[in-house]
Amino acid sequence: MMTPERQLVNPFFTGGEVISVSYPTESMTHSDKLQSMRGNNIPFATATVHHELIPGHHLQGYMTSRYRPYRQRFGTPFWGEGWAVYWEMVLYERGYPKTPEERIGFLVWRAHRCARIVFSLKFQMGQMSPAQCVDYLVENVQFDRANATAEVRRSVGTAYSPLYQAGYLLGAIQFRALRQEFVESGKLSEREFHDAIMKENRIPIELLRAVLSGAALDRDFQSTWRFYDDHPTQASAQETRQLP
Repeated sequence: MMTPERQLVNPFFTGGEVISVSYPTESMTHSDKLQSMRGNNIPFATATVHHELIPGHHLQGYMTSRYRPYRQRFGTPFWGEGWAVYWEMVLYERGYPKTPEERIGFLVWRAHRCARIVFSLKFQMGQMSPAQCVDYLVENVQFDRANATAEVRRSVGTAYSPLYQAGYLLGAIQFRALRQEFVESGKLSEREFHDAIMKENRIPIELLRAVLSGAALDRDFQSTWRFYDDHPTQASAQETRQLP
């Protein structure tokens, strides 16, 4: 159970080795209690429990403590959070959410991952104030204001690097691009692909791509990987339209 103080910067439950639950406490106003319960409803939790546990952060912690643990000091949110959001996408596409409420839960978090890119980068560039970031979450993701405020406190504080919040969805898109390149092409089985990611530990995803492809990198290596398709195929565009 999170303390009331921690819930001011963690409005939703988090996980990994330990699940931490945001829930109404005696010191909250009645309105804040209701907002906390709405923000941690069962369909929302159904959509993120695998992000926090297995195959998300709990599995990451298990594997990275056993394979190349020296790389944990160089962790990147594009690998850490990107992997967990990648699984949100995979499970949605495989029909993990069964009810309309569960599907909405998944899509709300997808919208939140998109919003994180926009408001966190605009805040870092001085284009949005914290108050404008809160308004953005309320208007575009439909979060309750107390939850949106706590989320912005977390995002703009000093505990996270400037690109951390953007790393969730951008990292997931990178993993999807790797999946297309190595699994859908038949170069690796799905199990081989996922095991390789976990066993390489926390490295930038373009370096992971180099490992999987056997590419030789010299000391002057420059990033050139365009992992995002600016011109989606007709099939992928159709898939996107059918997501809701």
